[in-house]
Amino acid sequence: MENQAVEGIVKEALPGLTFRLELAPTATSGMKEGREVLGHLAGKMKLNRIRVLPGDRVLVELGPDGRRGRIVRRL
Repeated sequence: MENQAVEGIVKEALPGLTFRLELAPTATSGMKEGREVLGHLAGKMKLNRIRVLPGDRVLVELGPDGRRGRIVRRL
């Protein structure tokens, strides 16, 4: 089972390398406006010390429930 990867924008940095993200609306999801999810940094981003700041565009892999995700790339 493959996780769905969507683009988002970091809105707020929270403690513990957690971020509040606003997902971009996509044609396949049917969302009219972006929705907010919580995301944490993927392991490779932690190891390579890639910094993520509010306002950055990121690629997020959503979990099965769609409320949480993992930030896998900074765009």
